[in-house]
This record gives sequence, structure tokens and C-alpha cells, in this order.
Amino acid sequence: MEASINSNFLSNTIGLFKYYKQLGERAMAQTPEEGLFQVPYPDQNSIAIIVKHMHGNMLSRWTNFLTEDGEKPWREREEEFNPTLNVRENIMQAWEEGWACLLNTLNELHPDQLENIIYIRNEGHTALEAIQRQLGHYSYHVGQIVFLAKSIVGPNWSSLSIAKGASSSFNEEKFNKSKSRKRFYE
Repeated sequence: MEASINSNFLSNTIGLFKYYKQLGERAMAQTPEEGLFQVPYPDQNSIAIIVKHMHGNMLSRWTNFLTEDGEKPWREREEEFNPTLNVRENIMQAWEEGWACLLNTLNELHPDQLENIIYIRNEGHTALEAIQRQLGHYSYHVGQIVFLAKSIVGPNWSSLSIAKGASSSFNEEKFNKSKSRKRFYE
């Protein structure tokens, strides 16, 4: 039974990571290129900076996930907050590279490895705990990206979920269908 639960956890978590990846992509696609570098207030981050930070974190955390500390000696975290990504193409390249590292690692992970102890900054976590930690971290940053994008795009924004004022029609459509096991992110 435990192997089945662990397998389901991995499958579900990979689906959630893909959902947040796609959510960020849909938000950035609506954002004009100059908006990707817009900083709302001094000492805050642009979408480009958030992507650069996520990229650095993902490469550090997911490279040799089971065998090396998640905070790699080669990571320059403070550098992640310097605005060096200067065109959409560079932003999207960093985005894809970070997510590929994460998803490749999770796709190679076996359910029985979820109890393995891994380290992040020399603090032990089960692999399962580390995965949950990063799911929370990345969903937080994707939320920031969506918020910034929506603020930049303004009234031309196309909702990424249930549009404001459309809850009743959305629910009516859902409840008029037969029950299913399909997950919301599929």
C-alpha cells in the first residue's frame, strides 16, 4: 500500500509542478517584453529577477538531488537578484532549463526513495519533505509572477482561472457533468 501512496504522491506532485510552470508561462505570455523587467517599487523584484532566482534555486536543489546538498557550492544566490536577463528569450531559456532540471529529477525518482534523507544547507529532510518544500517555494514565486503580470497588463488581462463574475456559470458547467477523478491541473 505504501508504494502505491508514494507513487501517487510523485505523480500528483509532478502534475502540480507542471501546473505552476504552465501558470507562470501563461502569465508571462500576456506580459509585454518591457513589463518583464518592470520593478513596482525600489528594492523589489521584476518578473525577470524572479525567474532568474527560481532558475538558480532549481539547478541547485535538483542537480544530484539524492546525493549532494541542495545548496551547491557553485550557486551564487545573491547574484540571482542582479538584473542580467535582458530579453524575453533569455528569461524563457532560464525558465525552461530550471524546470527541466526539476522535472527530469522527479521523473527519475522511485517511490521508495521518498524516505531517503537529503540535505539542504546541511539540514536533513526526507526527499518527500524536500519536494514539498520546493513545491511551496515555487508556487509562491509563480504567484508573484502572476500578480506582477496582471498588474502590468491591467484591463487587458485574460484570467488564468475562473474569471471574476463567472463563478456561477463555471460551477453550473462542472456540476452538470458526471463525477470524475480528473485532477484540476489536468
